[in-house]
Amino acid sequence: MKASHLTMLLVGALGALIFYAGCKKNEQSFEIDTLNLPSTSFDYTKDMAWQSPFNPTTNDGATLGRVLFYDKNLSLNNTISCASCHKQENSFADIGATSEGFKGGRTSRNSLSIVNLADDSRLFWDMRTNSLEELVLQPISNHIEMGLDNTENLLKKLNRTTYYPNLFEKAFGSKEISEERISKAIAQFLRAIVSKNSKFDAFRNGNWGVLTQNETDGWNLFFNKLHCSGCHNGNDLNSGIAANIGLEMDYKDNGIGSRTGETVFNGVFKVPTLRNIALTAPYMHDGRFKTLEDVIEHYNTGVQNHSNLSFFLRGFLWQGNGGNSIITSPGCWNCGVGRGGTDFKTLNLSQTEKDNLMAFFKVLTDETFVKEEKYSNPFTK
Repeated sequence: MKASHLTMLLVGALGALIFYAGCKKNEQSFEIDTLNLPSTSFDYTKDMAWQSPFNPTTNDGATLGRVLFYDKNLSLNNTISCASCHKQENSFADIGATSEGFKGGRTSRNSLSIVNLADDSRLFWDMRTNSLEELVLQPISNHIEMGLDNTENLLKKLNRTTYYPNLFEKAFGSKEISEERISKAIAQFLRAIVSKNSKFDAFRNGNWGVLTQNETDGWNLFFNKLHCSGCHNGNDLNSGIAANIGLEMDYKDNGIGSRTGETVFNGVFKVPTLRNIALTAPYMHDGRFKTLEDVIEHYNTGVQNHSNLSFFLRGFLWQGNGGNSIITSPGCWNCGVGRGGTDFKTLNLSQTEKDNLMAFFKVLTDETFVKEEKYSNPFTK
């Protein structure tokens, strides 16, 4: 009996020790990986086309932001970083329809690509933020994504590391770690993530012979016959607007409409960049389309005639004679309002046209960008 009692005591003590060790690991398991930074900082500012007047990017600031972006210590149990949902090899998007959080839960929407943000402050699908500095803190405190909703706990964790005090001093002039400085540093890094070395860029810069005939035909389809550039235009083919693209007649997730409560915004979501689009599958706010072929087929035969459907998707535009109607339509940042006519037609693309569109989408891929070391994980096992 005594031996049995002693065994039970030992087992109980061992269990308590394991539980305590697990708690301590959850609470303080810092610097499991090794931080490797170059002795001289990468040049993060040379390719930037725009600087925030309120938070200009510096090399030391972006370096700190890079470390914060990849550091799993920013999650409650040290398992998830910003990069867990925004992977460099996928143009800083995620390969899942939704993303896994720190406790194994799933996010409600697909993770958008974060590239060439410049002054684009409304990265979320429902465009709910007014600045990148505001945006970057939301996933950290989100109860599904990273779970650190107590700012004091976040600051304590970072202060207990060996590397952050010095990195903050280089970036901001003192070792003080604050929520404001965290948001500024990550925002500086995000603004420094620049993609500009695709065939698309070479062609726009005057290298007319870089595209094949199929790619050129796809370009003409995209910009001319189909008017895809109504919503996807400019340097990054995103326009900074939102639209209802007829995914459903009755949306389960109403996007901006869910946030504002206004029915005119039901089914309206941010128009994402098409840069590196071949690398960012799956597609749409809920990741419903696994391939670009699925996306093309949606626009070809699957668009639903929702009352808020973008006027760029109305039938008269597909006939190729609606340019003036676009220009004279009432201006708004939201392409999702059902203006510009009631006709609705499918595209009826031939297989050759579909293939040419696919060829065009692939010229948007920047192969060097997804391998650029200064954007990569600075931690090693």
